[in-house]
Amino acid sequence: MDKAGISPDRLAEAVEVDPKSVWRWTNKGVIPRRVGMKAKVADVLGVDEAEIWPQPPRSPGVTEDREVTEEIVTVWAHRADAPKARWWALLTAAEHHIDLLGYAMQFLPEDHSRLDRLLIDKAAAGCQVRIALADPDSPHVAERDDEEGLGGTLSDRIRTTIDHFSSLFGVDGIDLRFHHTRMYNSIFRGDDAMFVTPHLYGLKGYRAPLLHLRRSVDDGMFDGFVAHFERVWASATPIPTP
Repeated sequence: MDKAGISPDRLAEAVEVDPKSVWRWTNKGVIPRRVGMKAKVADVLGVDEAEIWPQPPRSPGVTEDREVTEEIVTVWAHRADAPKARWWALLTAAEHHIDLLGYAMQFLPEDHSRLDRLLIDKAAAGCQVRIALADPDSPHVAERDDEEGLGGTLSDRIRTTIDHFSSLFGVDGIDLRFHHTRMYNSIFRGDDAMFVTPHLYGLKGYRAPLLHLRRSVDDGMFDGFVAHFERVWASATPIPTP
């Protein structure tokens, strides 16, 4: 870019991506995954794409399929198997975005007694905190409650979580909303790291698998779950102040 006299913003404009993508390429070592993007960038800069993104030597027996899963850091068979310290590390490391999406996520504030203080401090430092809980009066909550055999307690668990988060209401940089969707995945994001719980029919959340993802490519698995969060968030409504 320096040799070509092209700024990050100009390169982003030329190849039609967000400037943040160029920042990730140059500062995080992210490799573009969009078809033809590497060649497009190389053409704008007047170099061969191998000069920018050389192909690493492949170990014997390793195929292209490895690239598909490179954003998966760890997988636990059950959410309850993940150490509490890993959850805390995910949130404390975040500087720009903390996004939490689930039905009740009651376990989170109860496993981490200082969570509300952490989120308030993060917001004060400029981190955007967004929390989306299921509307306890939603038919989807009643459906999920029946599916898991919870005996009508899921809506109460959501209200308990709201009570745990009562100190977050009215804090600049923190937004709490009710979503009204049938949940497929719970998402817990801290910047470019994320935990995802895929919901399995009839299983309680703590028994569902947990994926630890780290963003390393454009338009990959991580970005797909971010888009999932954004779509749910766009239709969510503010939670009334307790």
